[in-house]
Amino acid sequence: MTQRKIIIDTDPGQDDAVAILVALASPEDIDVLGITCVAGNVPLDLTTRNARIVCELAGKPEVRVFAGCDRPLGRDLVTAEHVHGKTGLDGPDLPEPTMAMADGHAVDFIIDSLRDHAPGTVTLCPLGPLTNIATALQKAPDIARRIAKIVLMGGGYFEGGNITPAAEFNIYVDPEAADIVFKCGAPIVVMPLDVTHKALVTKDRNDAFRDIGSPVGIAVAQMTEFFERFDKEKYGSDGAPLHDPCVIAYLIQPDLFQGRHINVEIETHSELTMGMTVADWWGVTDRAPNATFMNGIDADGFFDLLTARLARL
Repeated sequence: MTQRKIIIDTDPGQDDAVAILVALASPEDIDVLGITCVAGNVPLDLTTRNARIVCELAGKPEVRVFAGCDRPLGRDLVTAEHVHGKTGLDGPDLPEPTMAMADGHAVDFIIDSLRDHAPGTVTLCPLGPLTNIATALQKAPDIARRIAKIVLMGGGYFEGGNITPAAEFNIYVDPEAADIVFKCGAPIVVMPLDVTHKALVTKDRNDAFRDIGSPVGIAVAQMTEFFERFDKEKYGSDGAPLHDPCVIAYLIQPDLFQGRHINVEIETHSELTMGMTVADWWGVTDRAPNATFMNGIDADGFFDLLTARLARL
C-alpha cells in the first residue's frame, strides 16, 4: 500500500491518543501532515494539551498540532469527563507538554493542506465532533472535491447511541457539522459504534499492550484501564470499546473491516433523536448512498495490528 497523507482531527481522549500513537508508528503507511484539535471529550485547551502530550510520548515533537474550534456550530458544548476523566487523558501520569502549538487556526490548516496538495491525495481522519471539518467546508467549499476520503469515527445504527438512546457522542455534540460533512460529496468511510463495540480491550489484549514494556505500551495500558471502567459498568462487557483506532487501522489494513455503501443522514431537528445517524442499511429509501458504513471487524487482527505498531515506539 502506498503512503497516505492524512490530517488527524481529534479531541483526545484516551482512545484518540491510541489512534494518534498508531498513526505516528506507521510512517510507511501514513504521513501525518498535522493534528487539528477540536472541543469534544474535553474543552479545547485540554484537547490541544493532550495531543501534544501524545506526540511527545511517541517521541515525535516535530508533529504540528493546531488549535481549532472551541464550540459546536450552533449549540453549547457537551463534554465527556465522566468517561475520560477531568483531563481527558486520565490514567497514566504523563508530563506536561513542552512542544509549542503550531501557528494558525486548525481550519485554515485543513484548507491550505487540501489546496496545497494534489486533489485526491489528502485524507481527513476525524476522531471527534466534526466542527473543524464542517467549518473548513463552509469557509472553502472548493476543498470538498479535493478530499481523497474522510474516514471518521462516529454514529451508530444497530448499536443505537452512547450519549442518548439514538445518538453517538461525536455526532451528537455537533449534529449540524456532521450534516454538512455527510452532504459534502467527498468519499466517506464511517466507523460507527456497530464496529467499535466489537473491538473490546479485554484483559488479555491490555496485558499485551503492557507487555510491550516501553513507556508507550505501559501508558496505553493505563489509559485503557482507566477508560474501560465506565464502559464495562455501562455495557456489562468484558472490556471497553476502543473506538478511534479503528480509523487508523482501516487506513493501514482495510480488510480488517466489512461494511456497505449506503445513505446516511444526520438528524438535526428532533430533540428525541438529535444527532442520530439515520443509516439506510437495508436500502428502504431512494436516497443516494453517500458513505461506506462499517459493521464488521476482525477484532483479533485489529488488536494484533495495534500491538505490533505500538511496539515500534
